[in-house]
Amino acid sequence: MKKVVLLGDEAVALAAVHAGLTAGYSYPGTPASEIMEYLIRISEGGKKFIAKWCVNEKVACEEALGVSFAGKRAMVSFKHVGLNVAADPFINSAITGANGGLVVVVADDPGMHSSQDEQDSRYYADFARILCFEPSNHQEAYDMTREAFDLSERFGIPVMIRLVTRLAHSRSSVAVREPREQNHKLEYGRWEDWTLLPVNARRRFRILLDRQKELKDYAESCPYNHLSLNQADHRLGVVVSGIAYNYFREVAKGLSSEPSYLKISTYPFPENKLRQLIGQADEILVIEEGYPFIERFIRGVMGIPGKKIRGKLDGSLPLTGELTPDAVAKALGLPKKTGLKIGEFRLAGRPPQLCVGCPHADTFKALNEALKDFPGSNVFSDIGCYTLGALPPYNAIKTCVCMGASVSMAKGGAEAGIYPSVAVIGDSTFAHSGITPLLDAVYSNTDMTVIILDNGTVAMTGGQPSYGTGEPLVRLLEGLGVDKNHLKIIIPLPKNHQQNVSIIRDELAYHGLSVIVARRECIQILGEKKRS
Repeated sequence: MKKVVLLGDEAVALAAVHAGLTAGYSYPGTPASEIMEYLIRISEGGKKFIAKWCVNEKVACEEALGVSFAGKRAMVSFKHVGLNVAADPFINSAITGANGGLVVVVADDPGMHSSQDEQDSRYYADFARILCFEPSNHQEAYDMTREAFDLSERFGIPVMIRLVTRLAHSRSSVAVREPREQNHKLEYGRWEDWTLLPVNARRRFRILLDRQKELKDYAESCPYNHLSLNQADHRLGVVVSGIAYNYFREVAKGLSSEPSYLKISTYPFPENKLRQLIGQADEILVIEEGYPFIERFIRGVMGIPGKKIRGKLDGSLPLTGELTPDAVAKALGLPKKTGLKIGEFRLAGRPPQLCVGCPHADTFKALNEALKDFPGSNVFSDIGCYTLGALPPYNAIKTCVCMGASVSMAKGGAEAGIYPSVAVIGDSTFAHSGITPLLDAVYSNTDMTVIILDNGTVAMTGGQPSYGTGEPLVRLLEGLGVDKNHLKIIIPLPKNHQQNVSIIRDELAYHGLSVIVARRECIQILGEKKRS
């Protein structure tokens, strides 16, 4: 086996290729974006396998499901909040089952480095009643992903790989194995399995429930679930999962005696191993990255009589943010490490900001000036670089909730009496989740203004392609029924400032739906084109 240095994301991507991947699909979102970027780089333009960005996560999941239906191996990847968007096909794919191997890779973001929340995707796996792997290092990320495709076909269900930011974005050497051939023969799934009429869905759900024993049996025998018992020391038993296992192993060296521990890498849990550990130890410490998922399972409703259970719920470990070796050491009773004291020296605050020359900056300046004539206004924003318009010097937006919510919330705000009610959304985000709420607004001719910031790319996550940009975007807006008299295009440049202010002001004053497209290429992408 040869060794290569890979990001955790790349280890998953390469494992999928070596497992015989036919097609991979994704929508960009940190910390998962590098999975698809790596696949695209090594796909040779689709000659070896398909690697595609999709318009959103739901579409990506459904396209992967179509590949699985055809009997070939597919992978879909996105960040944790992307799984919310894909939840409908994801949950139902557990009912249809997988024909060709289907692997769903979700990268969670504890600490919310670039996300709205810290949600834990293990709950989705449990909800769907499928198998989930949680690797603790890059080698396991590779090995588990390869095995996930085999298990998907063996059990006839999709399999989830749960990553976290620290694993996804760090590098390590990985021993890789010989690639497997793709499933070249088309073997369609049975219509009565894949057509979820109630009569079929009830039967398929029963099959899924009956399969739970097989999944639990696999968890017991899975070598990634490792139980180590210290027969001489019964004081503490540690239940640890994922990347937290590395922190535990690092700091446990400082203990006089290594405690008994169970490393959990699969969901369902290895329940028999868990019972052995609990029976061995007087006290249980649960160390996991994300929500207290395992801890809640162990505690149940009333806890375990005679056992003290510690973890996130009792404050032994922080309930939010990423785990650290120091936090784990403290939970194990080790003394706090003291660093170098630097006195009164303070680092300057460096909040994120729009790039110098960003077209969004010119749009916000024009919008702010136009809004001076409308004291009751509110600007609802969306997710993208332009969300930084909430910060100084712009202070231009008041909300950011989820993809597409700017248009929906602006419509609701307008119907509640906000005037003018403004939505600001990027071109890629509009294609992702803004089209349907705009169609709703068109139908009602809602008194609101939508500003689509068309910079021609998914800039926030590294410049991936946008599916709602340029002239096709304008034709799409016309096709949705937007009044051509109130569909305006502006070019956000300093020299056009007064003209743009005038156009925005006129559309704000109009009582009905208006759409303004602020079209100018992302400054970073333009720079890359000039350098290439």
